[in-house]
Amino acid sequence: MPPPKSASDNAAKKRRQPRKISPGYLERAGLYYLGRYATSAENFRQVLWRKVWRAARVHETDEAQCAGWIEALVERYVAAGLIDDRSYADARARSLHRRGNGLRVIRGKLAQKGIAGDVIEAALEALAGEEAAASPGALDLRAALTLAAKRRLGPWRRDPLTRADNRARDMAALARAGFGYDIARRIVEAESAEAAEALIHE
Repeated sequence: MPPPKSASDNAAKKRRQPRKISPGYLERAGLYYLGRYATSAENFRQVLWRKVWRAARVHETDEAQCAGWIEALVERYVAAGLIDDRSYADARARSLHRRGNGLRVIRGKLAQKGIAGDVIEAALEALAGEEAAASPGALDLRAALTLAAKRRLGPWRRDPLTRADNRARDMAALARAGFGYDIARRIVEAESAEAAEALIHE
């Protein structure tokens, strides 16, 4: 027979249960989230909806009413500048590019956050201007070089003798990251890391 639950056990269980949704709760949760993360309007909307759906499992919840509360918060925070899809897209595009993500991946990740297509393209144009990249291909090449160096692909492999054996694997790694065959081939077949880095100036 299991031992009886203590008062602290019951209190902990009660704390773990989602709270009943109210306008005040959504506002507090929303401001807490915005204080920790930059976000898009659609992603913020989904964050709040997840709280509603969790609460609906244990509390009676009027989802139509919650929808009105959520939309009111989104509109208010957009008007106040706390949520700005353009600024978010610009910053996210820069961050993803610095980590070695190509344009196709950046587009996909921004779209997943609910960013509109024209805002995504504007963010990529801004990124090209910041990077002084004359073409999308130059942006992808820079990102691919970053990723290859980070993952020690091609000329960055610690043991040069393994390069030939791992050529296909390294090409595939760059392809999975969204880079085209030509960029992957030029990097993987570069004679050295220095020669690979010099590709950006060709």
